[in-house]
Amino acid sequence: MIERFLRQTSFTSVEDYNQNLSFIIPEHFNFAYDVMDEWAKEKPEGLALLWTNDQGKEIRTTFAELKEQTDQAASYLQSLGIGAGDPVMLILKRHYEWWVTMLALHKLAAVTIPATHMLTKHDLVYRNTRASVKAIICADDEYITSQIALSLPESPTVEAVVVVGDESQSHQNQSGIWHDWRSEWQQAPVFVRPEKKNDNDDTMMMYFTSGTSGEPKMVAHDFLYALGHLTTGVFWHNLHEGSLHLTVADTGWGKAAWGKLYGQWLAGATIFVFDHEKFNADTLLRQIEKYRVTSFCAPPTIYRFMIREDLSRYDLSSLEYCTTAGEALNPAVFDKFKEKTGIQMMEGFGQTETTMTLGTFPWMTPKPGSMGIPNAQYDIDLVKADGTPCEDGEKGEIVIRTDKHKPIGLFKGYYRDDEKTQEAWHDGFYHTGDMAWRDEDGYYWFEGRIDDVIKSSGYRIGPFEVESALMTHPAVVECAITGVPDDIRGMVVKATVVLGKEWKDKAGEALVKELQQHVKKETAPYKYPRIVEFVDELPKTISGKIRRVEIRRKDAEKG
Repeated sequence: MIERFLRQTSFTSVEDYNQNLSFIIPEHFNFAYDVMDEWAKEKPEGLALLWTNDQGKEIRTTFAELKEQTDQAASYLQSLGIGAGDPVMLILKRHYEWWVTMLALHKLAAVTIPATHMLTKHDLVYRNTRASVKAIICADDEYITSQIALSLPESPTVEAVVVVGDESQSHQNQSGIWHDWRSEWQQAPVFVRPEKKNDNDDTMMMYFTSGTSGEPKMVAHDFLYALGHLTTGVFWHNLHEGSLHLTVADTGWGKAAWGKLYGQWLAGATIFVFDHEKFNADTLLRQIEKYRVTSFCAPPTIYRFMIREDLSRYDLSSLEYCTTAGEALNPAVFDKFKEKTGIQMMEGFGQTETTMTLGTFPWMTPKPGSMGIPNAQYDIDLVKADGTPCEDGEKGEIVIRTDKHKPIGLFKGYYRDDEKTQEAWHDGFYHTGDMAWRDEDGYYWFEGRIDDVIKSSGYRIGPFEVESALMTHPAVVECAITGVPDDIRGMVVKATVVLGKEWKDKAGEALVKELQQHVKKETAPYKYPRIVEFVDELPKTISGKIRRVEIRRKDAEKG
């Protein structure tokens, strides 16, 4: 499959990859037709999706079966008036129908808007009106359906709500808007592909970023975004036909597109899905053991909980390759996971606005804590505040050059917000807003968001370097580093810490001093947190990112 889209399909070194990665870009590329339906022809009995849930239900779907189901779903959605360019929001958790519906909407050239099930009425009204959402397809969940019902009077563009569940929702159909997937979709007529094909630069998908401040922005991706994830699945995840890959991510997050859809099926791998309500490290490890998962990707937070388990109790011998992204990886987590499993985690970096931009590839030796090197499909650099390039060892902002061309996988812009687009993308650069430094081997090391960098007594301190030091202490499960205004130093470093359950009764001044001394030993002493606060949980966005801005706001309110 990938030979249709790459001039060279395997690489042996960083130099080989950088020099020879080159895409073949088809006209009117559509992932559902050009990849998934082609797999249905080439290996109809190949296992495309292995889905299970925490109730013990299991579905195994071949590529041929998936084609039939997506055709049927596309026809059903057509019968509801959904067509090219229509924005459709999906709130389906990890339910099986998410994969069917995503592909069906691609076949119609509609605009998919994956969203989390944790949205409130306010969140829904904002999204429905900003994106002119025409239809919502949601899980049969009391909270989700109630919030949608509350949002509808203030969402005039929404013409249909399709509920996916085992029970009929006809009792909600007082306005004619509500539909029941189970009773309706199988009655759809035979699907006929629309005559008009999508263009490559048509909008295929939009994500509302869960930004750490302000209302979310709408990140618009074109149809080549799916193809841009080829490097994510084939080279970073190191997948192939026969791989069984599990990425831990809610389908409302951009990480689902990274790890549960495009790149994995471009590689011809089987996607493994564990549909569950509440994360539990033991339960997840049992799934990996039971189904013989070969490839695993999760945010560092998941690995932190996994290494706190006795991994000798699980048979993880099927695991061949492990990757991580979503937040910076603390070296202590890398080391402990390798010690317990023998597997080196390969880190990657990117944003909702991109595919993987930096990564550690199979032909590289990982450096614990490093994001890796630039993905050759992007022209990446580090620049100082004045726009001049950084030397090795200098801290700067990660930028993507776009003066020659727009890379495959980079977003189109923030939908209906030219001002925000211009703020981030100007003068031939897309500015990520993320700070890093580059070592002499070309590896990039994360420092933090530009807004999160702390200036104390003339020093610039990146939150991640202090967090990495704290994470090596056995008491710490999670932590966030922020700056607190100080009359003498300008700012001082504060650590907000979540303790392991066996340490919670020790929270006090003695442990504060122990953590401060620990940081002084692990990194430069001037970086140690002068303030330490113990909390039960950290404030996070709906996509799981730590909201340091919320910590700073609460500290400001305290005065």
